[in-house]
Amino acid sequence: MYQLLKHTEDRAPWNKGKLVGQKLPLKLQEIWGIRTRLQIENQYRDLALFNLAIDSKLRACDLLKMRVSDVSNGGQVSSRAMILQKKTQRPVQFEIMPRTRSAISQWIQVANLGRRAYLFPSRPRRRSHLSTRQYARLVESWISSIGLDPSAYGTHSLRRTKASLIYRRTKNLRAVQLLLGHAKLDSTIRYLGIEIDDALELAEQTEA
Repeated sequence: MYQLLKHTEDRAPWNKGKLVGQKLPLKLQEIWGIRTRLQIENQYRDLALFNLAIDSKLRACDLLKMRVSDVSNGGQVSSRAMILQKKTQRPVQFEIMPRTRSAISQWIQVANLGRRAYLFPSRPRRRSHLSTRQYARLVESWISSIGLDPSAYGTHSLRRTKASLIYRRTKNLRAVQLLLGHAKLDSTIRYLGIEIDDALELAEQTEA
């Protein structure tokens, strides 16, 4: 028993040296910094994946399982798409902006993807899609490429980014709730962390 307790005490906690809690969303200049690098380096897949992650506001598991047919009809990338979320089993609709449509179209052509193919196939296993682990590594490399600390960001950063920007501009929680596919408004409030952010913003504007 003593040896077991000692082994437990000596074991380092899983979060030692790691930043835990919600990951930060990206700011506009950071989004453009990553986009520019991916464009310059002709990273067609990564540019399409990054742009779609921002626009769709999807969880990694839903984003990576998308097929070409989910976003493209008759060879044209749609301006809107809808998928069924794995976690909630609720449908969620999202916009696909012109620059994202262009990046996706270019990637489909470069990769020669058929209609039923995964939009982001795994390179080692062509019949499977990119794994969440591979996606997380890509996000880490994108974040590092513009000089940010990757421990403060993650795949959820991309899901949160546009939702946070929309809330900051409109203060419309209901709209953000619908876009994120949350069943309850409380979930959206906690997800965005807006209560503390708004409180700090008010404090910063108040001279004591």
